[in-house]
Amino acid sequence: MENKELYLILADTTLILGQRLSEWCGHGPAIEEDIALSNVALDYIGQATSLYKEICQRENNGKTEDDLAFLRDSSEYKNILISELPNGDYAYTIARQFLFSTWYGLYLEKLCHSKDAFLAGFAEKSIKEVRYHLQHSRDWVIRMGDGTEESAQRVQNAINEIWTFTGEMFHPSIAEKESIENGIGVNVEELLPKWNEIVEHTFSEAKLMVPADQWMQKGGKQGMHSEHFGFILAELQYLQRAYPGAKW
Repeated sequence: MENKELYLILADTTLILGQRLSEWCGHGPAIEEDIALSNVALDYIGQATSLYKEICQRENNGKTEDDLAFLRDSSEYKNILISELPNGDYAYTIARQFLFSTWYGLYLEKLCHSKDAFLAGFAEKSIKEVRYHLQHSRDWVIRMGDGTEESAQRVQNAINEIWTFTGEMFHPSIAEKESIENGIGVNVEELLPKWNEIVEHTFSEAKLMVPADQWMQKGGKQGMHSEHFGFILAELQYLQRAYPGAKW
C-alpha cells in the first residue's frame, strides 16, 4: 500500500497514547477528570481504528484492524516515543497531553489539505476532538502552573522531563518526506514555529519556564522504542495472543 508508513505513524501513535490514557480509568484525581481522560483515550483509539481499517481495505489481504493493533511485533510499530511514556502523576500526564495535542492539532490542520481523500476527511473529523483535548490540557497546565507551589513544581518537573521527546514530532521520517513531495503528508518541520508560539504563550500565562535546548530523542517512527514499550504492548496484546481470534 502506498503511504502505508504514514498511516501507521498516525494510527500507532493514537493507539498507544489511547492505551496509555486508558490506564487512568478508575484512577483519576476527580470523577470529572476520570471521565475526561477516558473520553480522550476513546477518541484516540477510534482514530487509530479508522486508519487501520483503511489500510486493511486498501491492502485487501484478509487482515483486519485487530491484526494490525494486536499481532505485530514491537519493531513494526511506528508511534512517536512521547505516546508511550508512562503516565506518571497527573501533572505528568497533563503536560504530555498538552505538548502532544498542540502539535497534533497543528498537524491535522495541515492534513485537511491532503490529496489523499481519506486522510483529509480523517483530519477534518479528528481535529474537532483534538481541539477539545488541547483546551482541556492547556487549562490544566495553566491551573497547575499558576496554582500552589507544589502543583507548579510538579508540572514544571514533568515538562522538563518530557521535553526531550518533543523534537521527534518535528523530525520527518523518510516516508513522511516522500509523502510531502506527492502532496499527501504534512511537512512537520514547518509546524515548529507555531507550536513554539502556543507553548511559550501558555507557559508564560502559567508562570512556567520553557526548558533549555537539549538533545532530542527519536526513533519511534523507525520502530525503535523505549524500554517502556514492551510492557504496554504486552498488556495491549495479551488477550488476542492468548485467545487468537477472540471477539468482544
